[in-house]
Amino acid sequence: MQSFFYNKNNRLLLVLISSLLIFNIYNIISNTPMVPDQHWAQKIFYVHVPSAWVGFLSYLIVMIAGIMFFLKKNDYWDTVGLAAAEIGTLFIMLVLITGPIWATPIWGKPWIWEPRLTTTFILFLIYIGYFMIRSFGGHVERVKRYAAAIGIIAFLDVPIIFVSVQFWAPEIQSHPQVEMANQPSGILFPFLISLCIFTLVYFVMLKFRIHVIQLKNKVIYNV
Repeated sequence: MQSFFYNKNNRLLLVLISSLLIFNIYNIISNTPMVPDQHWAQKIFYVHVPSAWVGFLSYLIVMIAGIMFFLKKNDYWDTVGLAAAEIGTLFIMLVLITGPIWATPIWGKPWIWEPRLTTTFILFLIYIGYFMIRSFGGHVERVKRYAAAIGIIAFLDVPIIFVSVQFWAPEIQSHPQVEMANQPSGILFPFLISLCIFTLVYFVMLKFRIHVIQLKNKVIYNV
């Protein structure tokens, strides 16, 4: 951990993302408009949606890493897949936490089995299984192959999440379906800023986690 931040560029990245996160929180609270009938609950949108974006992006990287692991037989890709899976699941868990916070004042209850929520929760459960395989799957090389395969297959749920609202009848779809391009600039620009900041934070987290896993592997396997 110390060796990662011993690098001057990594320290500057830490200062940068910390400053951007503070600015993002201030901007969301102070500069974004109140939406009628939602008020403060709507501001969760600026965290909820970027968290979902980062989670899905991370799972895309897990899938790519799994494919590269099978093609290259290189443990680096297993490390990338594990790091991305951990961070992606962290952000999807944030989605599943912020969603009910928003839903409680809007829907009158924290959770309903609405298509997009349900398919996102299924993806989260798939990755719980992924980590169980990582922990209890037995032989190390076999676990790596299983994890790569699960990471590839699990990503199939991501496009299902996006198009899930087209699979069910409109009367059971409670998730907001307003296109971002149709949002007023007072909402759209802060949202895009938050999305960019979350993405930058994600890549710094991924870089750090890959570094930590590689150090751990060197200690365990003396490689």
